[in-house]
Amino acid sequence: MSKLIINDLSCQRGYNQLFTDLSFELHAGEILRISGANGSGKTSLLKMIAGLNSPESGSISYNENDIKTYQYQLDTFYLGHLPALSPELSCIENLEYLTQLSNQESKSNLDGALSKVGLNNYKNELVGTLSAGQKRRVALSALFISHSKLWLLDEPFTALDSDGIEIIENQIKKHCNEDGLCILTTHQDCKIENLRELSL
Repeated sequence: MSKLIINDLSCQRGYNQLFTDLSFELHAGEILRISGANGSGKTSLLKMIAGLNSPESGSISYNENDIKTYQYQLDTFYLGHLPALSPELSCIENLEYLTQLSNQESKSNLDGALSKVGLNNYKNELVGTLSAGQKRRVALSALFISHSKLWLLDEPFTALDSDGIEIIENQIKKHCNEDGLCILTTHQDCKIENLRELSL
């Protein structure tokens, strides 16, 4: 069974100790919501698990693969709270860029992913012309073609309307029902059942 192991993790930003001696395990099928006040370290923790930031101490592994290994990175999908899209590229071009590292998507899959988030008529529109909610949907459409087992989602519901939130909640549940894992932060009301909670 797939398993993420966080062991004695500590994080300091400047002179601030955000958290220390943090340990937990997450198993296939589980969804963990990280909560806490602004500045408590939620985003920092997600970036550490994604391998983007280094902890002060501690270790991170997934299926016994260390965070620095190629296999760990293949197994991990990180989506930050900002869309990270190019305004000068179309929706389909941005999605191609977001997913090019996996080398497992076809053009039809990209079209289908945009369709599932309600952007089937926008694939050739420049992202710079879209609303904040539409930009967020472009970024989140990558969830529909990701083959990574461990999803790390920082405020995935930001700028989404109720329909958009429901679409992404259902995709997260589907992913975890298929033995995936998900860690997310959100200030929105979340209707996903059986969430594990971690407060920083």
